[in-house]
Amino acid sequence: MSLRNHIQKWRQYRQNLHELRLCTDRNLADLGIARSDIRRVAWQACN
Repeated sequence: MSLRNHIQKWRQYRQNLHELRLCTDRNLADLGIARSDIRRVAWQACN
């Protein structure tokens, strides 16, 4: 993986993480995501 791709993936991960952290617990539950799973889900969305 090139450095450029790695940086793009990291930025996307951080954006996903930010957006998921803004969600309420109820919204996350509607999506089937536990708050403790946010980091994993954000990373999986990048791959």
